[in-house]
Amino acid sequence: MTKYHMVRQDKAITSESEIRKLLAAGRLASVAMCRKDEPYIITMNYGYDPDRHVLYFHCGFKGQKLEFIAANPAVCATVIYDLGYVDGKCEHKYQSLLIRGSMKIIDDFEEKKHGIEVLMEHQESDADPVRKRNFTTDADYNKFLILKLDIMGITGKQSL
Repeated sequence: MTKYHMVRQDKAITSESEIRKLLAAGRLASVAMCRKDEPYIITMNYGYDPDRHVLYFHCGFKGQKLEFIAANPAVCATVIYDLGYVDGKCEHKYQSLLIRGSMKIIDDFEEKKHGIEVLMEHQESDADPVRKRNFTTDADYNKFLILKLDIMGITGKQSL
């Protein structure tokens, strides 16, 4: 993976703890994929696992994203914290993360269950009602796919 330096170093988020904090606080990631010369981008909710430093996503068994991942697992994602436009100053306050990595479908049942747990705990203020309603047997975990983005690098940028 080619490493580029940020032109505006004064805007760089370099603290690993700040990057992890932003990943934990985010809810949506826009994930860009490519096969041959055809680009594709989709925004999905995610779950961040700080111990494994990966993102988990859920999806159905068919769809364009699965075709793109099969053709090329290399992805680029962004998580954006829109802090608002400053009217009259022609500037926007934000924090953003650019994530590069590899996306794959989780085949291992235990990791799939783990990914679902991470997603629920990340997205829900109280995951218990969702867990009790949707996951009463092992078969419930096989109603959809879990994707894992193995993070290979993150660049953070901000304008505060």
